Amino acid sequence: MLKRMFVAPDPGRARLRFAARAVLGIGLAVAVCYLAGHSLVGAVTGGLAALLALFTVTDATVRGQAVTTALLPVVGVPVLAAAAELHALPVARDFVFLAVVGAGVYARRWGPRGHSLGVFAFMTFFVAQFVHATPAQLPELYAAVLLSVLSAAAVRFGVWCYERRLPPAVVPAPPAGRGLARVTTRQAVQATAGAGFALVVGQLVSGQRWYWAVGATWWIFVNTASRGETLVRGFRRVLGTVIGIGLGFLVAVPVGGAPLPTAVLIAVAVFGIFYTAAVSYTWMMLCVTLLAELLYGLFGVLSPGLLGLRLAETGVGALGAALAVLLVLPVTTHAVTDAWIGRALRCVHACTAEAAARLAGSATADPAPRVAELEQLLGRVRLAVAPLVHPLNPMPARKRRARRVLALLDDCAREVRGLVAVAADPVASHDARLAAACWRVEAAVEALTEGRPDALGGPAESPAEPALAHLHGLERALADLAEPLRAPTGSPLVGA
Repeated sequence: MLKRMFVAPDPGRARLRFAARAVLGIGLAVAVCYLAGHSLVGAVTGGLAALLALFTVTDATVRGQAVTTALLPVVGVPVLAAAAELHALPVARDFVFLAVVGAGVYARRWGPRGHSLGVFAFMTFFVAQFVHATPAQLPELYAAVLLSVLSAAAVRFGVWCYERRLPPAVVPAPPAGRGLARVTTRQAVQATAGAGFALVVGQLVSGQRWYWAVGATWWIFVNTASRGETLVRGFRRVLGTVIGIGLGFLVAVPVGGAPLPTAVLIAVAVFGIFYTAAVSYTWMMLCVTLLAELLYGLFGVLSPGLLGLRLAETGVGALGAALAVLLVLPVTTHAVTDAWIGRALRCVHACTAEAAARLAGSATADPAPRVAELEQLLGRVRLAVAPLVHPLNPMPARKRRARRVLALLDDCAREVRGLVAVAADPVASHDARLAAACWRVEAAVEALTEGRPDALGGPAESPAEPALAHLHGLERALADLAEPLRAPTGSPLVGA
């Protein structure tokens, strides 16, 4: 975990800029709230709203990000009003909270914007519980949310919009489906069921801090698509919370809510959340836990007992998520992994066809977008296969097969990148053998995606020509994929 954190590649210092901008934007939001005369509750609410505005908005284009950011208060303000107005009606509050959970997960079917708005809606209700918002505080909280989102937007789209110099991000859509065959629909039902369990049991553990259990269940479901992914994420959340609580005893408790050191440590925790999110969920949860501890210190309620209660509520939330994905409309790891591997292989073929057309002299063929899509799809494959290659997985044979699949898909990507680089050379000429090689790649992809891996055969000796050498290397990788993808009946790659 330490190695992944400190030596993980950061191309273009993207994670560094992402984290540094977050500290700047959230700091500005809190400063604006204090200048507007808001209380500590208003400043904390505004700071968390700015954090969400900077963290959750992931549209492919800057224009799309700006539109989604502008829509955040549209969903956040009504949810905040409902949470505050129902403060004294716990039964109604609980049912509305579960409705927000279900709607927030269901909204993911509309892509990054639906996901962002769903997260913001849920977290607005959660923050209302965190600060114990009441109807009398609503005007101040409305103003804090609006000012903070505007401050975050000013930093993101005005002061430091480094995305304008980057090509639009490629965000692969989830596998399609209808009704309960759609993953987002199943997850909405699962998340609501898991949150219901967490809410009831969490209130038995603590009548005041029960919402931590619901929050744990919610965040375990974010960016997962199968029960294996969800179980692994739940384990990592608990692990990050345990480490964060240990760090809290060393850092947050001794500080005791002193304003200046607490502000510095909060900035460090915020930086850590944004910097580690892409490489380690455990590290991110460590930083989230530390941030929560520091905020409780500001409110003057931080104590060792409270830290133990947070761990207990996190465990309840993780158990709720685990029970939901195991018992309620389970989405198997095997089904999700097969879908993403199939899409990655078809993208390999599309990249090859575009590169071959470019080499043949086509002025419109452009394989670069396909390569970017392939990288995104391979990242999704790694996420889907993560449960199998996890150190705690008790099935070593399937772990070896999954690692072999990942290695061969990486080989395919490397050969595709090499082929595209050759195709970009203006002096590269068309070779008549390219068409035959591309046809063989297409046949290999069809055989793998249609369950006919026995039809694959390895290529002949690689030629000296660069383009053909990459194509033959791609053929070899696809042929080698047949063995780990060939699963006996009842023994799929990553288990049902």
